[in-house]
Amino acid sequence: MTPPRPAKGDSRRDGALTRVTRDARPFLRARTGTVLRLAGWSLLEFVQTFLGGYGVARALDHGFLAGRPLTGLLWLAVAAVAVLPAQLATRGVFGRLADLVEPLRDGLVRRAVSRALAGALAHPAGTTARSLSQVTHQSEIARDGWAGLVLTLRSFVFTVAGAVAGLLALEPRLLLIVLPPLVLGAALFLATLLPMAARQRDYLTADEAYAAHAGKAAADLRDIAAAGAADRTVAESRALADDQVRAARSLARWSGVRVVALAVCGRFPPLLLLLGAPWLLRNGLTPGALVGALTYLTQALAPAVQALMTMLSTVGGRLLVVLDRFTDAPPPPAADDRLPSVPPVRGSAPVAELRAVTFAYGPAAHPVLDRLSLTVAPGEHLAVVGPSGSGKSTLAAVIAGVERPTAGAVRWHGRPVRPADATAVRVLLPQHAYVFTGSLRDNFCYLRPAAGDRDLAAMIDALGLDPLLSRLGSLDAPLEPDRLSQGERQLIALGRAYVAAPPLIVLDEATSRLDPAAETRAELAFAALPGALVVVAHRLSSARRADRILVMDGPRTCCGTSAELLRTSALYRDLAGLWEPDDESRTSGEPDDESRTSGEPDEEPRTSGEPDGRPRENGLKSSPPPSLF
Repeated sequence: MTPPRPAKGDSRRDGALTRVTRDARPFLRARTGTVLRLAGWSLLEFVQTFLGGYGVARALDHGFLAGRPLTGLLWLAVAAVAVLPAQLATRGVFGRLADLVEPLRDGLVRRAVSRALAGALAHPAGTTARSLSQVTHQSEIARDGWAGLVLTLRSFVFTVAGAVAGLLALEPRLLLIVLPPLVLGAALFLATLLPMAARQRDYLTADEAYAAHAGKAAADLRDIAAAGAADRTVAESRALADDQVRAARSLARWSGVRVVALAVCGRFPPLLLLLGAPWLLRNGLTPGALVGALTYLTQALAPAVQALMTMLSTVGGRLLVVLDRFTDAPPPPAADDRLPSVPPVRGSAPVAELRAVTFAYGPAAHPVLDRLSLTVAPGEHLAVVGPSGSGKSTLAAVIAGVERPTAGAVRWHGRPVRPADATAVRVLLPQHAYVFTGSLRDNFCYLRPAAGDRDLAAMIDALGLDPLLSRLGSLDAPLEPDRLSQGERQLIALGRAYVAAPPLIVLDEATSRLDPAAETRAELAFAALPGALVVVAHRLSSARRADRILVMDGPRTCCGTSAELLRTSALYRDLAGLWEPDDESRTSGEPDDESRTSGEPDEEPRTSGEPDGRPRENGLKSSPPPSLF
């Protein structure tokens, strides 16, 4: 139960600043204009800082000490009036700040969502709540921290620039006393940045590890007591708590170093200036310049340095850790997942292969598939039949790589299934077809954007979609999905799959809303493609068109041609007996009644090759497994 502890020289920790900086450079480069506009508004703050100390010095030297109080008051008025443009600058800065802060938050959310979806597709069993925290909580921490850091750093740069310019204007020798403690304190502070961020990350890691252990222990209390593992659990809890205490103490020690750095920067310059005042006054420094220098140090430099160090020591460290959570490399894929993403050219290897596959919907559930081995060769047409609930849709999802088997292996073209290869290898069409708002062309070309008019014309002719095209107007006419019948939706989805023409097409009752003639035409069109075709059949005629038929009765299966199964499979004979009246009804003109096959009423009239276009209500059949569309 004890989680692995990061090594002392863990590159994931030591490279945090490098990773964040690498991603930050293109982000800032793309927003150079926003940064320049912020700098433009901040020039007013530079002017305010400069005039603040300079005005005080001139008010004393050229005004009050020279016996001209009116001149002194005018200089003080100049220093006071300089505050007004600075307030205007604050308004302008906040107006530009959103252009720099909001894109960061949006980009982090997009990255977290993309990585969560990719991780869920690659490792469904390993999904965690980390991405949810990143989208909802950590992205807001990053947004607020980045906004505070930008404001503080901008103010620090222009305040220090204004103070240094003022000291140079008053007396350059003042910098000999002021700059050394500032540089020393800043260097000491900067030296703590990386260790402090590392200690903060160690503390967060230890805290997460202890919380995870405590939650698991609380959930497993009964098992811990039954197994007599209480002493071991307590020892693990104590070890994790000790790690957390050590990380907190290390973090506190580095925080003490930061306090020293802050004192050197903020307290030493005024003290040194007062200690050196007699020497400076004897060497030509005016009293007004001395007071002006103290004004710069106490009213501008010290607050700016303290604000920056406080921001970096609190928000800055947390911001670095949070951003590193978004930028660190995802866990390396499993060994099988490191194969090239482009599948090999089709040859003698099966398009799809199941090797002793077992699948169950939970650890304690009975398996739906039990050590099933199956191969689907290039160009083969396989039909899957069985009573309702026998696992036909589950098998379709496993072959298509949508569901991962509990045991065994699924391979495409002789290689382990990779989610990145899915759209290049297979198309899975469920019973309830997905059609999106757009044009008919957009829907047909969704999986193959480069398809041309000739490809679409061949598909329309093969599937008999001319009546549908005539009713909708044209390929580029706007399409409203809610005005389509379920059968018309299925025809559009079939057209999309036909245009894509991948090596493997899986139809999971994807023609259930079509009449027998339209279904026959669609299946024959797909069978004529060079790829393999797997059809979950709901009519005997559909099964008889296949090269092989797989009969499923829960985990028990048998496979063969229709003639072979009539001799060897009692279940197939029973299904054929139930199906035969349905076949006869097609020749006698009686309506098609699928309820004799599935045991469910037919919720919606079938769509023929000539759709009437009237929207119809969805049926209440069980939902199919998830698919790409």
